[in-house]
Amino acid sequence: MFLKIIIGVLFLAVVASLTSGLIFLLKDMGATESKRTLYALGIRVTLAALLLLTIFYGFYTGQLASTAPWESRGLL
Repeated sequence: MFLKIIIGVLFLAVVASLTSGLIFLLKDMGATESKRTLYALGIRVTLAALLLLTIFYGFYTGQLASTAPWESRGLL
């Protein structure tokens, strides 16, 4: 259960970083020295990598499982 909370928090952080990057992009349209959009992109990529690693860890340890209907019938 704790792993699912971490995944949810990381997902919300990725969405927040994406939103802040969009806001920085729109506000700094004419600025030549502003790097806020670049920093927001770096933070978003880092958070997305952490999210993927957390999901892979959950599948590897068995704390997460797929409940897709095609996997229960043995089609794959």
